[in-house]
Amino acid sequence: MQAVFHSDPGHGWLALPRSVAAKSGVLDKVSSCSYQHGHMVYLEEDCDAPKVIEGLKAIGIELDIIDKSTNRESSIRRMDSFRGRL
Repeated sequence: MQAVFHSDPGHGWLALPRSVAAKSGVLDKVSSCSYQHGHMVYLEEDCDAPKVIEGLKAIGIELDIIDKSTNRESSIRRMDSFRGRL
């Protein structure tokens, strides 16, 4: 499955549909350093994204990650902080 890794000069986030991220079985362990908007979650790169990636690998879902970076502050930073539910 294809996923996009967004980064700005200060940080990065892995974007996934919430339904896919939920299959990892670890959304209850995702911190408020991650974000959400609509049906998408943007998982903080250092702690949250690796947890979800490993959870998905455990059930046979491999991610093909595409990098998308900007030299400006990402709009992701202005999204709602992650909560287990929308």
